[in-house]
Amino acid sequence: MDYRVPISAANWKMNMTNAEAEALCDGLEGIDDIGGVEIVIAPGFLQLETVARAFEGTKVWVAGQNMHSQPSGAFTGEVSPTQLAQVASWVLIGHSERRQYFCEDDEIIQRKLAAAQLHGLTPILCVGESQEERENRRTEAVLSRQVRAALAEQPVSEDLVVAYEPVWAIGAGEPATPQQAQAAAAHIRAQLEELIGRERTERTRILYGGSVKPENVADFAREPDVDGALVGGASLDADAFITITEEIAAAG
Repeated sequence: MDYRVPISAANWKMNMTNAEAEALCDGLEGIDDIGGVEIVIAPGFLQLETVARAFEGTKVWVAGQNMHSQPSGAFTGEVSPTQLAQVASWVLIGHSERRQYFCEDDEIIQRKLAAAQLHGLTPILCVGESQEERENRRTEAVLSRQVRAALAEQPVSEDLVVAYEPVWAIGAGEPATPQQAQAAAAHIRAQLEELIGRERTERTRILYGGSVKPENVADFAREPDVDGALVGGASLDADAFITITEEIAAAG
């Protein structure tokens, strides 16, 4: 199996002014010296340029947290993939908060994923089940539907990344167990194998996201099908995110 370079990805969500983003980037100085890990930072749209400028010439990638599927048009308040590609190389697609609060369904996410790939943006496709779905033992069914719907009727780029984000663990302070994360990641990988073949699936990185902290990230990163983490709240603390990145690199 080809070696999958693990990923340490930060999702700042709707946090940080420009000045705060600049200060956080200063605190992260030297993070790109950590070897054996790929680093991605997803700030708010208004902070993208600040972060891109701070890490220009380093191996830190910048990602959008969302985007519209159309390259341009009368979509007030939206950001197109054409615009996003001016300042970012990666993009989050289908984050659970987009699904939950902004009514993004599987069809919308499929279109966004296609647009990201068309415009050369590396997509992190987010999938995950709610508490009710887990309690009703529908985790695998939900993950299967979300993965298959997102990848339906389109070629899949070589650089696709998938993030397993159980809705019930995000921001709750209670993460999934490493065993739960591994089971979900293995199921996602099985779906990918049916869709894009075993060879490409073995190169596809799957992340865990949901209450990731410095003290628990290594347990997730050591699981065989988990290739790093998508970090929310803890990524807003420079020391915490550096530690998380070091732990992911060491586990990889």
